[in-house]
Amino acid sequence: MPLNVASSKKKEANKMKQLIIGSHVGVSGRDMLLGAVKDTLSYQANAFMFYTGAPQNTLRRPIDAFLVDEAHALMAAYQINKEHVIVHAPYIINLANTTNQKVMELAKEFLSQEVQRVSQLGFRYLVIHPGSHVGEGIHVGTNQILSIVNELFQKDKSDVVLLFETMSGKGSEIGFNLEQVIDLIHGVKEKHRVGLCLDTCHLHDAGYDITDFDNILDLIEAQIGLEKIKAIHVNDSKNERGSKKDRHENLGFGKIGFSALLQVIYNPRIAHVPKILETPWIDDYPPYKEEIAMIRQQIFDPSLKEKIKQVLKKKVNG
Repeated sequence: MPLNVASSKKKEANKMKQLIIGSHVGVSGRDMLLGAVKDTLSYQANAFMFYTGAPQNTLRRPIDAFLVDEAHALMAAYQINKEHVIVHAPYIINLANTTNQKVMELAKEFLSQEVQRVSQLGFRYLVIHPGSHVGEGIHVGTNQILSIVNELFQKDKSDVVLLFETMSGKGSEIGFNLEQVIDLIHGVKEKHRVGLCLDTCHLHDAGYDITDFDNILDLIEAQIGLEKIKAIHVNDSKNERGSKKDRHENLGFGKIGFSALLQVIYNPRIAHVPKILETPWIDDYPPYKEEIAMIRQQIFDPSLKEKIKQVLKKKVNG
């Protein structure tokens, strides 16, 4: 084999080995967190993200039910780093609301509980949507977010890091441009307790050009440093850039495109950051194993959806 070919293959093998990729996985049933790890392994992934309960409500099972020790043992056996596990806070937490006292108190109390649960589960990173100012303005909403977070960190002494997620800009969301999220990070007093979660669909829908992802990284590096990026949600988008709608699409089937998303996933400046898929299920089937295979092979399969539908159809028909 020629030397240049061998060198190229070695570089490619190293790139595949270093890739930190996974998806959203469920935590439910009898296996709970252990089941999430098993699903991750079945997808040929080495990272994952989960909610500690349904994202639409506050119902949560006790930590004892999660089979934490068994899950951690399985992770260790397959070399899944705890730093590559992301927990997502429920959507119902709105840190930016100043108009409804009950909503404000729920945000404070439940965020505090979620931080404690993440710590008890043995993980560090909790992604949260900054919140919606519900008509009171970005400045008012931002101050409310910082008030709650700074008060929380005064009381909570765990090592859990709160990751503000970039948003698409629908409604009165805060965080649809990078400056807003960067302002939040600057405003948190305990800097080691806060970081950033980028979402490719949200960035695209907010108006950012994912094909020039290095420009986005340049802005972040100049303002807060790339080390603040702790997670990246990799999703295609059903919408045109700047639509502010937030509708995820399977990789390569949307308006961002497979090639642009690969450039994000394999960008060497963020090689250490877990990439997490939140793409839609196809006919009640999670396509993460197939999408991760496409990512590892770096080849888009335009027939992926149809293939999955045909397989599911055959199963139904016996």
